[in-house]
Amino acid sequence: MRFDHRHLLGIDPLRPDEITTILDLAEHYVTFNRSRQKHANALAGLTQINMFFENSTRTQASFELAGKRLGADVMNMAMQASSIKKGETLIDTAMTLNAMHPDLLVVRHPHSGAVDLLAQKVNCAVLNAGDGRHEHPTQALLDALTIRRAKGRLHRLNIAICGDIAHSRVARSNILLLHKMENRIRLVGPPTLMPAGIEAFGTEVYHDMEEGLKDVDVVMMLRLQKERMDGGFIPSEREYYHRYGLDAAKLSHAKPDAIVMHPGPMNRGVEIDGTIADDINRSVIQDQVEMGVAVRMAAMDLLARNLRANPKDIMA
Repeated sequence: MRFDHRHLLGIDPLRPDEITTILDLAEHYVTFNRSRQKHANALAGLTQINMFFENSTRTQASFELAGKRLGADVMNMAMQASSIKKGETLIDTAMTLNAMHPDLLVVRHPHSGAVDLLAQKVNCAVLNAGDGRHEHPTQALLDALTIRRAKGRLHRLNIAICGDIAHSRVARSNILLLHKMENRIRLVGPPTLMPAGIEAFGTEVYHDMEEGLKDVDVVMMLRLQKERMDGGFIPSEREYYHRYGLDAAKLSHAKPDAIVMHPGPMNRGVEIDGTIADDINRSVIQDQVEMGVAVRMAAMDLLARNLRANPKDIMA
């Protein structure tokens, strides 16, 4: 299994075969996580530090669980109570942590590029758990695994990513990954929630949900990133749901066996109807949560193998 990277900072640097390597190993961990004995030693003797500068439930919990199941010593840093609040810079924090000799650093940060900057200052492997509007690589990987398991393949599918594209790092990472795996991608949402330079993304753009969902295999809904909005991007949540919220009428335009996805947390009645979200025949939202643990186990396992194979390079 070849994975030639010191860090996992984004999807962009990954080759298609490396994406497949992560997903194939994650398949093994899906089976492992469903067993009674959930303890392995892939990270035995290694220290994992989770640094979340933004609130998180699914991502932080799954990284913590993934590390513990692989045998790592896991520490969660309460960044809201850290020295960052006293004026310490991110680089100073990185240097302080580096002096403690961690092996794996999992970081979520509100500013794009912050995780990459931190990775340049430490000697350990760094995993990007989401940085600003930039990327969220493990989310795209778990989405890919969910799609592959549900549809039997991860290529030449018609996939609609719907909602707040402009503020979504999940959308960006998924666009990168799904393009690498030869899929046809549609972005669906209001013009105010499309990023500048959208034509450079190599995707089809729709502002009408029914048209955008026509004959797609996968419907990927996105959360309205209200915390990143500083203006009137939508007239009201009620109007947004009427035009862009996923309900049975809009979903009927997709293929009969199309799956429904959402990275969470969901705003029911805003981005998606609760009945659709809970439909066991169409929704794979809970599968995404399960795949998240397996994918993060696979990513940390592969990075740990590189740590152990090239300790001098890592500690240089």
